[in-house]
Amino acid sequence: MPTALVIDGHPNPDSLTSAIARSYADGHGDARLLALRDLDFDPHMRFGYRKRIPIEADLQDARDALHAAERIVIATPMWWASVPALLKGFFDRALLPQQEYRMSPVGLPQGLLTGRRGRMYLLADTPRIALPFVGTPAARQVSRHTMRYCGVRPFPVRRMLGVGAASERQRERWIAEAARTGASDRRRDDLRSGRSAAAEPIATTPAAAGSPR
Repeated sequence: MPTALVIDGHPNPDSLTSAIARSYADGHGDARLLALRDLDFDPHMRFGYRKRIPIEADLQDARDALHAAERIVIATPMWWASVPALLKGFFDRALLPQQEYRMSPVGLPQGLLTGRRGRMYLLADTPRIALPFVGTPAARQVSRHTMRYCGVRPFPVRRMLGVGAASERQRERWIAEAARTGASDRRRDDLRSGRSAAAEPIATTPAAAGSPR
């Protein structure tokens, strides 16, 4: 099984977010790229937590990949201060009580995906100058209230801001950066696990930057 799982939470395969996810996976060299838009599952919690919806085959495969991975990476745009409904629906359906987390007798969360590290790429049109005023609440939602809640830590966030106004050159820089980070994470994870260091990835032309976010 690949040592890293890269989750692409954008509905559009031609987006910059998807290019970032592909670039990280390519740079890592031992990663599975999971594009949620390609999965056949119902993202709606139709009964809340009162009744369990049967797990579809694609969703079960994704859940197995979450448990098998040593590193979980999420790439997503920020829409309305949150994440796309597709990604939120995946969290709702894939992260289950008593399987990915549980509550202690005093009501505190206990993550059951411990031992895994993570990373998040958050893309937004918000310019960096506005960051102190509006923030990036989606980053806190995913990193702290979802992934760390389930025990995945550390879970640093790379914010790529001002995407809508970014030049093609800046987009290519972001894509290349993701590949370098993927390669670096692979080396660190291999050392941590006692595996031989991964070979350096062959330099390639950056993937098409795609549409904004």
